[in-house]
Amino acid sequence: MPDTPQILFEDNHLLVAVKPAGVLSQSDMTGAPDMLTLLKAYLVEKYKKPGEAYLGLLHRLDRPVCGVMVFAKTSKCAGRISEQIRNRTVKKKYRAIVYGTFDEEKGEIRSFLLKNSKTNLVEVFHENAKAPKDAKECSLDYEVIGQGRIAGVPVSLLSIDLHTGRSHQIRAQLSSIGHPIVGDRKYGKGPNRFSGDILLQSYHLELDHPVSHERMVFEIPLSEEEPWNQFAKE
Repeated sequence: MPDTPQILFEDNHLLVAVKPAGVLSQSDMTGAPDMLTLLKAYLVEKYKKPGEAYLGLLHRLDRPVCGVMVFAKTSKCAGRISEQIRNRTVKKKYRAIVYGTFDEEKGEIRSFLLKNSKTNLVEVFHENAKAPKDAKECSLDYEVIGQGRIAGVPVSLLSIDLHTGRSHQIRAQLSSIGHPIVGDRKYGKGPNRFSGDILLQSYHLELDHPVSHERMVFEIPLSEEEPWNQFAKE
């Protein structure tokens, strides 16, 4: 079994961990490693629990995406955090390296997404009048926080403030405005063949503790690995 994911915080109510790229959020038919199974095994071993430990999955990250995830250790806390997610008081920010440069330092993308369950791809509609009735409205803000090159091709580092958590939202929306994420196999149509993982990271998560109601903020630093490290501050 793979190593236990990095634990950022744990108490009697919450478990916050970092999902590595390539690890599923929860198990599927492939039998590949997943966060829920790995963390349940960690709890069983740490606390010598008989049988299976309870752990509530509250949100997901796409398999190729790494980043911060929060899990509930009791059903009561699962309900309370799920309510925060519904009320959009749980805040998540992402980093992405995308192809191209931007004329403006900040921007917003508002559109409608329709997921095709057969292809597992999302179609983007930028005008409500053209969107099918079952398309879901979504939005995000982005800020350009760095510029660089990968294999000689101009790229930009973005910080993304996600307002709605639709499936494949960031990947599809950025691609739809001509800035696909480097390494994205589903939505990327970049000018070179980057062979690494998708350069998308959920780096910031904040929520109210389900019992103490204290505002909690979790953040992971910019990776020191290529090609992220070219954006590191000197």
